[in-house]
Amino acid sequence: MHTSESSRAAGDGKGVGPGDGKGVGLGLALVSALAFGGSGVAAKPLIEAGLDPLHVVWLRVAGAALVMLPLAVRHRALLRSRPALLAGFGLLGVAGVQAFYFASISRIPVGVALLVEYLAPALVLGWVRFVQRRPVTRAAAFGVVLAVGGLACVVEVWSGLSFDALGLLLALGAACCQVGYFVLSDQGSDSGEAPDPLGVIAYGLLVGTAVLTAVAHPWTMDFSVLAQRADMNGTPVAAGLLLGWIVLIATVLAYVTGVVSVRRLSPAIAGVVACLEAVVATVLAWVLLGEHLSAPQIVGGAVVLLGAFIAQSSTPAKGSVEPVAAGAAESRLSARENAL
Repeated sequence: MHTSESSRAAGDGKGVGPGDGKGVGLGLALVSALAFGGSGVAAKPLIEAGLDPLHVVWLRVAGAALVMLPLAVRHRALLRSRPALLAGFGLLGVAGVQAFYFASISRIPVGVALLVEYLAPALVLGWVRFVQRRPVTRAAAFGVVLAVGGLACVVEVWSGLSFDALGLLLALGAACCQVGYFVLSDQGSDSGEAPDPLGVIAYGLLVGTAVLTAVAHPWTMDFSVLAQRADMNGTPVAAGLLLGWIVLIATVLAYVTGVVSVRRLSPAIAGVVACLEAVVATVLAWVLLGEHLSAPQIVGGAVVLLGAFIAQSSTPAKGSVEPVAAGAAESRLSARENAL
């Protein structure tokens, strides 16, 4: 999630010659975007069936942590070498982002919530410019303006915000958690060799499970909901099937394919493919949940993605005196899956 180490982990090309494996990497990146994009669509019916958003998040994270536990055992040396990174990923990148996102989709459309999250690169840019007091490129600043303007169309500001204000704030909270993790991860980017991203993800899920257990109190959950059927826009679907999709496909498969793809692709290409997540989520929500967006909102969503990509497409070298575009991640994909 920070610039220099995610560049080394994602773009070092270990075992991959120039031009080799890029087709496979692109395919895996598409699978990752599709898998991540389906998480909100599968979670919303469970929330509407009676589960608290925090309980759905706990089920997702705890289930994925259990599946990836063997990787945590294999990479247990990370507990000594990168405790701050593991804690930051678990607290912010896993528990914080997921809790805010799932809480937001209980109040606003899935596509809108995810597009609000795409303000994260713009917020990172603000941190770099106003907190770190580092110059930024004009192109990056233009990307921020595009993202904010596009978001104004998505939420239809001219009609006094057409969506629940608390839902929008919760989605913004998810974006802020991403920024917090970007900044935290960046602090140790110059030290040592990049850790294995799968190990970081495994421990991040374990830390996230511990945090969410303390906050969500899963023992108060109505587990009987999981044995029933949830309504997906008029179609009954087994709640257990939806949970299995969230854990195995939208979390485990999404993270693993994302990590492998980022190592085979350039950060710029990975970033473009990662933007498909919002497209996939919006289309699936439209088809499966009946959450239709207006033409201005669709255009605004495209502008948000374009602005986010421009804002994060230029990355600085540590200590560079040149203006920079962001102080954290080259792309949402490498930032979330490749922390490292």
